[in-house]
Amino acid sequence: MTNDEIQKPSEEGMWVIGYGSLIFKPLPYYQFKVSGYLKGFIRRFWQSSSDHRGTPEAPGRVVTLVSLEDLKRNSKFHNDLHMYEVRGKDQETDLLSRTNSSTDLGEEDIRDITHKISKLEEDDLKVWGCAYYVGPEDVAKVKEYLDIREKDGYTTHKVPFHVLNVCDDSENANKVMQKTPKNKNGDYIIESLIYIGTIDNASFIGPEDIQKTGEKIKTSSGESGKNSEYLIELCKAVRNLDDKGRSRDYYLEDLVKLVDI
Repeated sequence: MTNDEIQKPSEEGMWVIGYGSLIFKPLPYYQFKVSGYLKGFIRRFWQSSSDHRGTPEAPGRVVTLVSLEDLKRNSKFHNDLHMYEVRGKDQETDLLSRTNSSTDLGEEDIRDITHKISKLEEDDLKVWGCAYYVGPEDVAKVKEYLDIREKDGYTTHKVPFHVLNVCDDSENANKVMQKTPKNKNGDYIIESLIYIGTIDNASFIGPEDIQKTGEKIKTSSGESGKNSEYLIELCKAVRNLDDKGRSRDYYLEDLVKLVDI
């Protein structure tokens, strides 16, 4: 997908996915927001940050997404994937119906469980986030804004986003969502613009042990503030994406335990 294709306004406007700082620090121009998940990805602090949350001399860490396809085909990941679960049975960002979203961070026992990458399927990996609907009159300036904000290794992609919560009941939001297709489960599916630091970009440092990642985050700071602030705000924001507790990301919560001490 070219920049011209992204910037070209349409009658439908455009969607932008947030899975990192965009969740707790929204776009300056958007009409409404939805929340839901991506399938077939993991969210990890495996992207080096030498500007926003670190310096060239002491880079911090920010999140990126790694696809199951990349996990399977790239030898750097071997065949082990560390997942983070509660009570040894709940996979990270699972969609089980639990109502513990009000629990304080760090209260439950999070376990590091090893899964075989070769046995995983797309449905096993779900990353919760949000998506912003941008009106056609704002598409060009939002793209310009994001190209500056999402620098240092991020490139644009389009992926399907499963919408479970529409955070707006306005006439405009209802009109846009009525035109949005649904899958067989009744979920809205949108093709949404997303910025990802792919595994072949120069700032990608993963896979990295969570203890080492925690140390980097704890001690790093950049032009946008402390690296630990980014982690803590992201973790809280992800948990609040869904009032049924389905959006919790135990990898983020385990990192908070390592950093917030």
